[in-house]
Amino acid sequence: MIELNEQQRQRLEKAEALREQGIDPYPPHSHRTHTAEEALARFTEIEPTLETEHDPETITVAGRVTAVRDMGKSVFAHIRDGSGAIQVYLRRNVVGDDALAHFKRFIDLGDFIEAEGNLFRTRTGEVTVEVKAFRLLAKAINPPPEKWHGLQDVETRYRQRYADLMANEETRRIFVIRANAIRAIRRFLDERGFLEVETPVLQPLYGGAAARPFTTYYNALDQTFYLRIADELYLKRLLVGGYERVYEIAKDFRNEGIDARHSPEFTMLEFYMAYADYHDVMELVEEMFVYVAEQALGTTKLTYAGHEIDLTPPWPRVPLRQALIDATGIDYREVTDQRELYERAKALGADVEPTTVWPRIIDELMKTFVRPNLIQPTFLVDYPVELSPLAKRSPEDPSIAERFQPFIAGMEMGNAFTELNDPMDQLERFLAQARDRAAGDLEAMPIDDDFINALMYGMPPTGGFGLGIDRLTMLLTDQQNIREVILFPHLRSKPTPILAGLPTPSTETDDDA
Repeated sequence: MIELNEQQRQRLEKAEALREQGIDPYPPHSHRTHTAEEALARFTEIEPTLETEHDPETITVAGRVTAVRDMGKSVFAHIRDGSGAIQVYLRRNVVGDDALAHFKRFIDLGDFIEAEGNLFRTRTGEVTVEVKAFRLLAKAINPPPEKWHGLQDVETRYRQRYADLMANEETRRIFVIRANAIRAIRRFLDERGFLEVETPVLQPLYGGAAARPFTTYYNALDQTFYLRIADELYLKRLLVGGYERVYEIAKDFRNEGIDARHSPEFTMLEFYMAYADYHDVMELVEEMFVYVAEQALGTTKLTYAGHEIDLTPPWPRVPLRQALIDATGIDYREVTDQRELYERAKALGADVEPTTVWPRIIDELMKTFVRPNLIQPTFLVDYPVELSPLAKRSPEDPSIAERFQPFIAGMEMGNAFTELNDPMDQLERFLAQARDRAAGDLEAMPIDDDFINALMYGMPPTGGFGLGIDRLTMLLTDQQNIREVILFPHLRSKPTPILAGLPTPSTETDDDA
């Protein structure tokens, strides 16, 4: 329990005083005619044609009060809406003594107000609304954070994103870029004949990635279900059904650790295109990244963690085997024994255990010694089949899967295959995954009988790609922590304080009397 501070008490008292005067401090309607941006644009356009100092048309703006200057006989204030900020000017001989006194007494920083008046330009050159009438739209009981200098405490910013957005322009910018990037992805794929679809979030069997799921219980069906870890297997079922190009932008969930680049709840793009292979997908991915960057940032050159990144294609295609040899001296084709591979990886400092299966050791070597050095956009290609249970084998070398991952600024940006469409080969891969699970690999995929059955109807040659939207946003906004690009990131729960002193509805009943 915490006590209300003095500012909170004073603001509550103001709200109550307004109610006593018959004024609702939270009226249901606004009569705004122009956003701040629209008002500024209007005056800029018509100013050269005006015969008077003021725009003769009366407009109404609305927004949160972010600054107030009391000049005695007048008040200047700034209000901010979703489009930007605009200044309002209350002059005693225009609004009257009572209205000016009312503003000074009852309007605080953080309140939402509505101001009706005429646009003009002050002597300092600022476009301003000279107010004829104003109205409180919402009384803020909490004062704005740190007097608009921005929240600095990281945990507070994440837990109270609403306050962070109020105070920090950079935070608002990040999520505008994120929205613009998602919009651009949709436009890019739609224009190329892809169909946006929706697949189940709750699934009776998880699959499509190497990850541990969140588990829940479906009461109506009396069955355990899982939050999806990937969209892949359901999207591929749609290609079996006859769609040729499909995509989904959706939430996925993986019951794993949290760090600067991983969140258990994340947003994923997955697309699949029939009659294509991983080479076709690579070209499309290059094209998509360029398009999205141009739409969201206006450029294909950006800065991330001090690195100057150029997204201009073509991106290098580097075989994973060669990248590992260059970085570690280990050729996984020569080191096929799990124990030997473990000992060599451990000697290099890789985070592996004696029980870590051979494919996971390869993956860890890549993450530790290869990935950090891939700064400019690069495709790692041609992975061992054991690391790629859903990818098609290379006709030239059956030990290699036609798989690639794009890396930028040391970050894995996605995953892609020439999709496996041989049902018997897929079944054998699932069985191998089952053996890995029995050997201790908790991220190995279970056998999906229905997916095998779908493949037995036939799926055309297909290329597919998955992209983490959160990491893409990190790249576009130069953020090194994934929580900065998720509006409401997950944090360990803390007790929510109940504000003592707030009036609460009575809980008394007749029995209590």
